[in-house]
Amino acid sequence: MAMAKMMAGSCSCPAPLLSLSPSVSSRLSPACDVRTTVFSGAFQARKLCFRSASLRESFSLLGEGASLLLLPPAAVRAGKPRRRAGGRSFGSCCWRAEATSDVTELNQAWQKKKKKTARDTNVMIVGATGYIGKYVVKEMVKRGYNVIAVAREKSGIGGKASAEQTVVELAGATVCFADATDVDSLKSAIGSRGRAIDVVISCLASRTGGKKDSWKIDYEATKNSLEAGVAAGASHFVLLSAICVQKPLLEFQKAKLRFESELANYGNGLTYSIVRPTAFFKSLGGQVQSVKGGGPYVMFGDGALCACKPISEADLASFIADCVTDEDKINKVLPIGGPGKALTPMEQGEMLFRMLGKEPRFLKVPIGIMDFVIGVLDTLAKVFPNLEDPAEFGKIGKYYATESMLVLNPETGCYDADATPSYGNDTLEAFFDRVVREGMVGQELGDQAVF
Repeated sequence: MAMAKMMAGSCSCPAPLLSLSPSVSSRLSPACDVRTTVFSGAFQARKLCFRSASLRESFSLLGEGASLLLLPPAAVRAGKPRRRAGGRSFGSCCWRAEATSDVTELNQAWQKKKKKTARDTNVMIVGATGYIGKYVVKEMVKRGYNVIAVAREKSGIGGKASAEQTVVELAGATVCFADATDVDSLKSAIGSRGRAIDVVISCLASRTGGKKDSWKIDYEATKNSLEAGVAAGASHFVLLSAICVQKPLLEFQKAKLRFESELANYGNGLTYSIVRPTAFFKSLGGQVQSVKGGGPYVMFGDGALCACKPISEADLASFIADCVTDEDKINKVLPIGGPGKALTPMEQGEMLFRMLGKEPRFLKVPIGIMDFVIGVLDTLAKVFPNLEDPAEFGKIGKYYATESMLVLNPETGCYDADATPSYGNDTLEAFFDRVVREGMVGQELGDQAVF
């Protein structure tokens, strides 16, 4: 009989709660992930999540020496396991356990799932026409996936792109027009395609960072995408988040962080990858043309208050695509930056002047000016609610001017460049060089120009 060996995961758990045989025991607690391997050598399950006392009690009924086969729900459905006489099966929010001696059919079902090719995998991408989303669509199409790109009929900056233009821009993908802020219409639009969804990738993000828009997009619309994807059969969710949620002082950060928590605790066999990139090239290129024309490079404080390891849209899209297949990215929060050392605003400016062959000229703006403006707007917003968002924009500006886009060490409270992973080949210097020659074509800031 196939014997299941349970090995405790990385979390710290109390004394043993159950023992299946003298040689097989586990230290388990609610919400504790347990890595599981079946000795048959043919089948491997990824994790078992004991979230309730009733489930632990059910397992204890199997008794000493019982054999267990642990299956994700999708494998159970696909394999249609037979329950042998006297065998018991128990459901959990994440897994199903089957007392059985015949594992061949189920092994084959799970191995087939693991070996599913890109051509056989349906990936739903929401936020497909956004700055990063369109590159993710392109990357997933290039890798051979069946891509269902969800977009509004009027998309792009200011909703200026027509449905026809969107279809052309997302060439190679099946474009599904729907409103992600309306869960019923989203489910209906996805369901009408007649395809089961395997993976959801969310590149949704508030365009402005305003309070209402942040909760409407970064939380509600993203949650709608999760519900619609799961309803269509999705078993994995890749979330494009942001590294700045480590220190949540702004509304969009709080909205993203709330959804991250709900995704990580969703259960029901759903796996996830939460991608937290550092700064994008686009956000650092806004001064190139100004400096090229003879203007100073503007920065706050002494130019060394913060630093980042910026990543290009193409490299980030590639990393997100890796999250669909790489097991080391499953059920993880993944901070990611671009190649090279972390750069301060001062270093970015010096790089730009060097490329242009100009003598460096900086304009240093005291942080106190931003504090004053924010204070005034906050006070006025209490009387004039329409000033609430401008006050939030001021806070966003200050955050980006003073906080590094690097991994935050929770013990020291300091940002750590060495702990921030690097990925890809595109460098900020090469990006600056292209912008000097071609301008910000394809990198328009849109609503984010305020920052």
